[in-house]
Order: sequence, then C-alpha cells, then structure tokens
Amino acid sequence: MRSNEDLIDDLNRRREEARQGGGPERLARQHEKGKLTARERIEILLDDGSFEELGMFVRHQNRDFGLENNRPYGDGVVTGYGKIDGRLVYVYSQDFTVFGGSLGQAHADKIVKIMTLALENGAPVIGLNDSGGARIQEGVVSLGGYADIFLQNTMASGVVPQISAILGPCAGGAVYSPAITDFVFMVRSSSYMFVTGPNVVKTVTQEDVSFEDLGGADTHASKSGVAHRAFNSEAECLLGIREVVSYLPLNCEEPAPIRPTNDPVDRADLELDTLVPSNPHKPYEMREVIERIVDDGHFFEIHTDFAPNIIVGFARMNGSSVGIVANNPSVLAGVLDIDSSVKGARFVRFCDAFNIPLVVFEDVPGFMPGTEQEWGGIIRNGAKLLYAFCEATVPKITIITRKAYGGAYDVMNSKHIRGDLNLAWPTAEIAVMGPKGAVEIIYRRQIEAADDPQAEEDRIIEEYKERFANPYVAAEYGYVDDVIEPSATRTRLIRGLEMLRNKVAKNPPRKHGNIPL
Repeated sequence: MRSNEDLIDDLNRRREEARQGGGPERLARQHEKGKLTARERIEILLDDGSFEELGMFVRHQNRDFGLENNRPYGDGVVTGYGKIDGRLVYVYSQDFTVFGGSLGQAHADKIVKIMTLALENGAPVIGLNDSGGARIQEGVVSLGGYADIFLQNTMASGVVPQISAILGPCAGGAVYSPAITDFVFMVRSSSYMFVTGPNVVKTVTQEDVSFEDLGGADTHASKSGVAHRAFNSEAECLLGIREVVSYLPLNCEEPAPIRPTNDPVDRADLELDTLVPSNPHKPYEMREVIERIVDDGHFFEIHTDFAPNIIVGFARMNGSSVGIVANNPSVLAGVLDIDSSVKGARFVRFCDAFNIPLVVFEDVPGFMPGTEQEWGGIIRNGAKLLYAFCEATVPKITIITRKAYGGAYDVMNSKHIRGDLNLAWPTAEIAVMGPKGAVEIIYRRQIEAADDPQAEEDRIIEEYKERFANPYVAAEYGYVDDVIEPSATRTRLIRGLEMLRNKVAKNPPRKHGNIPL
C-alpha cells in the first residue's frame, strides 16, 4: 500500500505532465513561431495567482487510429476560472502543442462545462483560440462537439459577455464560435480565420491568395469586420481583453462597473467651442471631440479599422462606463453606408444587452447613394441601425455637433426613437437635406427665371441657412432639449447620465423581434 507521501508525489507528477502539454520540444516550437503557450497566455490575461484550473486530468476515450496510445492530460485545452481586476471570469485556452489544438469530444466537453459555469454564475467567458480544427480521427463526434459549443455561445449571448482571441489558426467550422461571441481580437502575422483555406480557394475559384490576405488579422479588422481589433503581439491582445472587460458588467443583470476618476465633472474645454469648422463642407476629427469630453481623454475604440466613417467604443463619464457611437466627418463626410450601419447596430445592441448607457455624437449628411449601396442592401442594412436604437432601453443621449440630415437624423438616436436627452451645439444643422439641395428643389423655377440664376441661387441658399440650417427649429418642436455651448458638453452629459441612472423602459412582451438581418 502506497503512503500518503507517495500519493501526493504521484499527483504532482501527473500535474507536471499535464502542464508540459505536448512536451518540451513542441512547447519550444510554439515559442519559435513567436507564440505563447496556452498557460502563458492565461498568466498574462488574468490577475497574478488567480487562475484555478478545472479538468486538468481529462483525457479522450477514443480507441481508433492508434489514439489509444496517445492520451495526454487536458486533451489540448486548458480550462478554468480566475479574475481580471479582482472580478470573476471564465477562460479556456487551446493548446496547439497537443494534437495541434484540434477539437475532439473531451476537448469540447471541457469548453462546454466552462461556458455552462459562466452562464450559471453570471460571469464573462473568454476563449483563447489556437487550433487546427476538428480532430479528424474522432470523425462526427468532433463535429458534434463544435455544435455543442455553438449552442452554448448562443444561449450565453446577451447574458454574459463573450470575448474571443484568435491566437493561431481558426478554420472551417471552428470560426463560428468566435463569430457568435461579442468581440473578436486577432494578432497580426500569427492568427488567421477562414471557412476554407487558400488551397481550397485556389481549387474552387482559381484565386491565388495567401493565408494572411485571405484571413489574417488586418484583413478581418479592415475588410470583413469579423475582427474588432488587430494587435501587434499576443501580449497586447491579451491586455486589450483585460481593458475591454474593465468596462463591462459581469452579466446582463448587473450595472456596468464604476472606476473613480479625478477628472472634474465641470471641466470645460474651450477648444470645443471652435473645433467645428464654419465651412460645413470642411471635415474635422470626431475622435478629438470624444477625447476632449470623456474621463481623462481615454477612449477604447472598437472596430477601429472597419467602416471608419462611424466610430464606436467605450469610455467613462465621471467613472461610469458608456458606449460611444459617433459619425466621423473626416471619412466620407460621416455618411452612413452598409458597413457603418451594421457596425453601429452591433455595438448598440451589445451596450443595450449589458446596461451600458449610449452617448451619440452626430454629424451625418445622410445615407450613401449609388448602385453599389442600393444593390448591396443599404435599405435593409441601414434599418439594422435604426432597429437597434429603437429597441435599446438603456439611457441614450445624443449630441448633434453639425449635420443631421434626412432619414439619418431619425436613425442616429433622435427624440422620435426614444432618445432620452437630445442636445445640439449652435453649429448644428437639422434639416431634410443640405441647403443647396433643398433650394434647388423648392426654388428651381424661381432660380431658372432669374436674370442671374447663380446669384439668385446663392441668395436663396443664404436665406435658407438663416431660417433652417440651425438647431432652433427642432428645439421649437421639442425635438432638441437644449442648445448648449460645446465647452459645456462634458458637464451636461454627466448630469444627464446621472439623471437617467434609474431609467426604466420596457419593450412590448414578445418572444423576440425580427431585426432585418
């Protein structure tokens, strides 16, 4: 009979074997590729010493293709829970040194167990993906494992935050779990996602394309919008996850966290009073507006490189988390198109699901015209942003800095779609369309009959601007609650958010709405 000491030695030996993953050589190969190991990633992601591993001794039960002779502990994924800034999170980290991180039944069961715990205990789940895909030797069982994960992703959606980091390959069916989650972060030059790889693409379509161009971090961060951020290193990516978690509640039943700040509530920024150019056709950088107003000038942007004509991200106002949605007049004049509408809608719905108030900075000339947009479905896609704002019941405040034209005025959290507090700067222009377009329609015959049509048009445009290209007509109808000095925006926003802190609004009872997907 073995002594207690022997049993503990045996336990420690097994633990060390599990920690070695695929063994020293494969761990070294992982480092040679410039990649961290599964456990090193967790160490960076979580607070020091907070990780508690679950399922360390899980092994697959497969007996086909010689797998019975290769049954490593952990089965290629490290799972457990820990803390970020002292708050509970659940995490799984795929280990590429074990079966190439491929997913079999035991591997999938471990991930599903962690996601179930996250759902039952109301805390975020973070997936660190680095996998060769389905474990072919396990056949349909591995496909079933993916489907089990997809179902858990869907059940957790809107209940607890879900964040995915792509830290290596993620291909085939494996891509759909990250796609369901709330945020996808990737690393340049070492991570990629695609449904079918370059070889299959060449066979089917005759296209020659590299891994990076087909599904690399920059491709998905700028072209497809699948990735919300692209980072230069794994460490930056993992620290980015820590930061985004700092803005989020643990679950949909909790308020967003508050972080104390020394930035005064009544801080006025006089530069804002002259930031918007007097020429309505001249662009300016909306990020500067945002950074001058939020706490400590810090803004964590989401989808930075995708659809840059709209800006979304997280900031704090007097310590409280807010979601920022802003038209960006320095890109395509801030116009709404297909990609920016979908980007904005996705972010608005996330914030609404997790009780994060929305602050909207509006300078929008309308929706993008043209056959490409119309044939691509700008009507359906633009309606997604409209639907998202209409549906949202969190506190919603809009600041109109300059243009608010046509249907885009309605869509960008107008009073008519339950905007709680709608403020305008004196530079605001709220109208069906710009002065020139309106005059050309309304006064066409008068202009044509004039001795000098151009002079007549210019005169009428100036009159139209004086009468309509301002915020006061909308204010007369109550569509704008107040016209404020730009320098006072921070104070007015914070006071407005405090006033709305206990807001209660409900949508009609229903199974769910039918957003125009």
